[in-house]
Amino acid sequence: MASGTQDLYKSPVCQKPHLDELKQIDADLRLKLSDEDLKEMHENFQGLIGSLQRLNEIPEPQLPVKYPRTPGYKAEDDAWYWKCDIKGAAEGKLAGKTIGIKDNVAVAGVPMMNGSKILEGYTPEFDATIITRILDEGGNIVGKTVCEDMCYSALSCTASTGPVKNPIDSKLSAGGSSSGSAALLGRKEIDLAIGGDQGGSIRIPSSCCGIVGLKPTFGLVPYTGIASLELTLDHVGPMARTVNDCALLLEVIAGYDEGRDPRQIPNMSIPKYSQLIDAGIEGFKIGVVKEGFESQLMEADVAEIVKGAANKFRGADATVEDTSIPLHNDGIKIWHPIALQGQYNCMIKGNGTGYNWKGHYPTSMQEAFARNLFTRPYDMPHSLKKSCVMAEYIQRNYQNKFYAKAMNLVQSLTKAYDDALKEYDALIMPTVPIKPIALPTGNDDLKEKRSKAACAMKNNAPFNATGHPALSINAGFSEGLPVGMMIIGKKYDETTILKVARAYEKIRDN
Repeated sequence: MASGTQDLYKSPVCQKPHLDELKQIDADLRLKLSDEDLKEMHENFQGLIGSLQRLNEIPEPQLPVKYPRTPGYKAEDDAWYWKCDIKGAAEGKLAGKTIGIKDNVAVAGVPMMNGSKILEGYTPEFDATIITRILDEGGNIVGKTVCEDMCYSALSCTASTGPVKNPIDSKLSAGGSSSGSAALLGRKEIDLAIGGDQGGSIRIPSSCCGIVGLKPTFGLVPYTGIASLELTLDHVGPMARTVNDCALLLEVIAGYDEGRDPRQIPNMSIPKYSQLIDAGIEGFKIGVVKEGFESQLMEADVAEIVKGAANKFRGADATVEDTSIPLHNDGIKIWHPIALQGQYNCMIKGNGTGYNWKGHYPTSMQEAFARNLFTRPYDMPHSLKKSCVMAEYIQRNYQNKFYAKAMNLVQSLTKAYDDALKEYDALIMPTVPIKPIALPTGNDDLKEKRSKAACAMKNNAPFNATGHPALSINAGFSEGLPVGMMIIGKKYDETTILKVARAYEKIRDN
């Protein structure tokens, strides 16, 4: 059979539009094209369709899947979405360690829901880069941990599978959006976990559950194969019960990913963090940031515990001083339009991947997003629906004016932190200004809880915008509930903040 005849039986990857469709687009875009222009465009579509048809036939580069696995099974547990048992290399830095993976990270052959009905039924055929790195070092992946619906909440009550309970008190929130990872570590069911962070989603649940969580420098850990919210805010990082385990997991997952992730810079040097963190902090200068204690809902006991914890660094021969970074109080306002319009264009209009970046696009994930967002947009979480309406309004009336202004102000915010970090080795503030809050009991209660959750992001979100590394460690307890202390450092200097965290861990536990 001739090739031309064969082509007749190919299912077209893109349908040719009707002329009336082009006329409607012309009207919507107010281009005032003539009938002749529209007819010419209609004829020219055949060439575009031919290109798209051929594009669809050329094999894509695939992320590797190196280790055998079975699909596992759906978990009947508040903090687990899916249980599995994927063993990596026989030897390595993570040999014998059990690891939970936040369910916005692709693991080949294991269902992925991203906390949402929008992705329900999707199973990726590829491993995210950090999954391969974990398995290469002997890690044992034992399941996907529940995350908040589309990772879009600092509470732990929005996942489609139900609320995640705080391991200390089941009536309380575990924090979000990496809720399952934090809760399972707090319950001592796993040794290590992966979390994601666009506005505090590693650090907030770490604070609420009394564990260690690190949002690394922007781009230090590759985001390849992970559901994105906004390209410039996306971070993925380690969560653990101890600073040493946090450092060890960072050591494994950090590093350049062969150009697949444009968030990264080539030729990054990755220290052996776990071997450096016990060197002590003698001679370090630590700045306690005044504005970090000025949240509207700041609880006096939380402030007292964090300030008391910071003062204990003097016992490790470090200097501790109060300092001021006035622009920090505007940090979340600078982050807000970037998150609002960025996530709308990346997640909703860009089907979870967006546009305008060179790297590896997880196309099967994108297709699943696109299909379900189109057919069931009402299944999005309330918080995301609200953001969509607000972002669309801003887009229609002001285009990208505020997004662009915010991006320019990120430079000013970055400089403000960089200037402070020229004087200090690390900065200190509360991770969250309040103790863990109760899970909501109804719609009215949920509205109040959302307000408190937004307040919890005040100290966290600015460092997603600037990309500085920030770690939360348990500073102590009040009324039996954990209080997180956040340690911020220079970009690509995770070694220092891990040293500071380790120094405090020794003081706290002795």
